[in-house]
Amino acid sequence: MLSVVGFILFFTLLLVFLPGVVYPPLTSNTLRRIEPAKRIELQQAQSQVQNTFRAQLLQGLAGLVVVGGAAVGWQQLRLAREGHVTDRFTAAIDHLGSDTLAIRLGGIYALERLGRNSAADRSTITYILGAFIREHVPWPVGEQDGPEHPTAVVETQLPWLTKRAPDVWAALRVLSRRSANAEEQPLYLARTDLRRAVLAGMRLEGTILRHCNLAGARMQGVDLTGADLTDADLREVDLRGANLTNADLRGAHLQGANLVQAVLLGADLRGANLTDASLDAADLAGIVSDNATVWPSPCP
Repeated sequence: MLSVVGFILFFTLLLVFLPGVVYPPLTSNTLRRIEPAKRIELQQAQSQVQNTFRAQLLQGLAGLVVVGGAAVGWQQLRLAREGHVTDRFTAAIDHLGSDTLAIRLGGIYALERLGRNSAADRSTITYILGAFIREHVPWPVGEQDGPEHPTAVVETQLPWLTKRAPDVWAALRVLSRRSANAEEQPLYLARTDLRRAVLAGMRLEGTILRHCNLAGARMQGVDLTGADLTDADLREVDLRGANLTNADLRGAHLQGANLVQAVLLGADLRGANLTDASLDAADLAGIVSDNATVWPSPCP
């Protein structure tokens, strides 16, 4: 408040004294040498020039007030928007913890919408949805009392993931639609139970799926470029036309997998087991393999 009063006082003094400084009055000696009629004329002209200058100063002040008001308004709008985004973000996180499936699904899709509208929150949303998947369908390989990996058989009677855990599938779908961001950390889904997941056509490039169980999944045309699938269970997975360029498949279990027309350009297959896998028309250029790699018969 004091600063506003001080500014008004300063500008008032400026209006009173500055025109006289910029356009100083004629001196007494000058006025004595001018005829009386001309003297009045000059004084009036000088007064008019000073008044015009004052009007210009007032116009400048009005412009500053308008610009300042716009800046304050924009700042208030930005803060209000950030507060609104924060409230929506908090509500969506609360929904993820609900015991009701429909509410959890609402939270997942609310986070997707927030990610589209707020670039600053996208990496956080990716992390949260990744943690949601890991929590709801864990496959704790290597832990005490952890599951057998790979399992003795592929459970073909297990319900599809869309029915078994529809919220997890929804989170996967949302993550596959997120905008590419080179600065974002890779999606971390290691040690998750994604058996019989329907991931056809999804974009999961760079995803970390180490020790993941994807047995019996439908992954036609999925993009797993640069993905880490070390020791992943990919038995009987449909990977027709999938992009596995530069994927890390060391020790992966690919028995019976359908890799027809799949792109395995530069993929690391050291120690992978491809017994009975279908590799017709697959692009195997630049693959890395070793003596522990088990190829289907006949070898490619």
